Amino acid sequence: MDAPRHPVRPGLLERVFRLSEHGTDVRTEVLAGLTTFLTMAYIVFVNPSILAEAGMPKGAVFVATCCVAAIGSAVMGLFANYPIALAPGMGLNAYFAYVVVGQMGYPWPAALGAVFVSGLCFLVVTLTGLRRIIVEGIPPSMRIALTVGIGLFLAIIALKNAGVVVASPATFVTLGDLHNPGTVLAVIGFLMVAVLSARRVKAALLTSILTVTGLSFAVAGNTFSGVVSLPPSLTPTLFALDVPAALSGGLLNVVLVLFLVELFDATGTLMGVASRAGLLVEGRMARLDRALMADSSAIFLGSLLGTSSTTAYLESAAGVEEGGRTGLTAATVAVLFLACLFFAPLAGSVPPYATAPALFYVACLMLRDLVALDWDDITEVIPACVTALLMPFTYSIATGVSFGFITYAVLKLLSGRAREVKPVVWVIAAVFLAKFIETGGSH
Repeated sequence: MDAPRHPVRPGLLERVFRLSEHGTDVRTEVLAGLTTFLTMAYIVFVNPSILAEAGMPKGAVFVATCCVAAIGSAVMGLFANYPIALAPGMGLNAYFAYVVVGQMGYPWPAALGAVFVSGLCFLVVTLTGLRRIIVEGIPPSMRIALTVGIGLFLAIIALKNAGVVVASPATFVTLGDLHNPGTVLAVIGFLMVAVLSARRVKAALLTSILTVTGLSFAVAGNTFSGVVSLPPSLTPTLFALDVPAALSGGLLNVVLVLFLVELFDATGTLMGVASRAGLLVEGRMARLDRALMADSSAIFLGSLLGTSSTTAYLESAAGVEEGGRTGLTAATVAVLFLACLFFAPLAGSVPPYATAPALFYVACLMLRDLVALDWDDITEVIPACVTALLMPFTYSIATGVSFGFITYAVLKLLSGRAREVKPVVWVIAAVFLAKFIETGGSH
């Protein structure tokens, strides 16, 4: 008589991530995680470079970037079981460095405090369910305008860092010196990104950054600091945020802008990538709330470690295309970001003109949402264009958002279409209008 057979106990990864339920396996998930990582690894070079412009210690920001990307992605993978990676977001890091610190003159600890407060607000609206109400209350045209405007803002920063445009007393901006080695390398880097992306090379942005950095040692006088070492200290930025300063009158405007951009960027990315992975179906929707919690918590964590707002990365879609369906994909990304901690010397050697091509390429992609605007409806198009155009031309994401919402509310009201405006838009427009009345537009 045969002995009774005991069911085979599933392995740890199967129990945690329920791989068979999602029609995937360990190899597929790990390869998907590697793909996602390669498409977003440029952030470990770009983010420290941008925040260093705000006076933040580059080494500490590098460590903070790797840590928050690793922890955020791990939480997303283990808590929500979603194949979506997190890292400091592009656009908001530029707003942090060039506008809040550079233009408005706030010290970077106060700016980190603003990120902390916006993260808390984000966490509250997620826990209370207000997040979906707010997202549904903002018109699609204004969501598009936020993305496009940030793209234009990134573009002008990228062109400036590359030396392609420079200041001019006669015309504000003009063409830079195309004989400058750094500018030439930046142009080559951008063409490389575009060509590699057209050929569907996964690590196009990372390859461009590393290639231009390598060439900079030979032709642009850059100094080589090595490749691998123990991670720098996180102490200079750890818990360095200044929350009382963030709650001052001037920075409350900044908090509102951070909150709005985080809200639409993260929510849109999460919904888009999750939909592509087949996760927004009956029986799996409950995990979306956990995913929203994971990305909300990451903003809060990033401000404590010492970096600008963290968000879900659209590049996660690359891993989904490779078959990633569970949190094991995100967990793989987390492990790879931890491994990056030992490449601080290389990150410190990357010049601004090496990261400029990646910035400019991301900016170009962000403009594609313009096609989704209803160009026959003036009351939708004009506020969207005002929002997008004023961001680069005033060098302020906050100003663009402010004028956009005010224009939207006024046009709808005076066109006899006030009923189309949701209450949340009236509130936001009123807050920004009161701010302009109080300050006259000055910072």
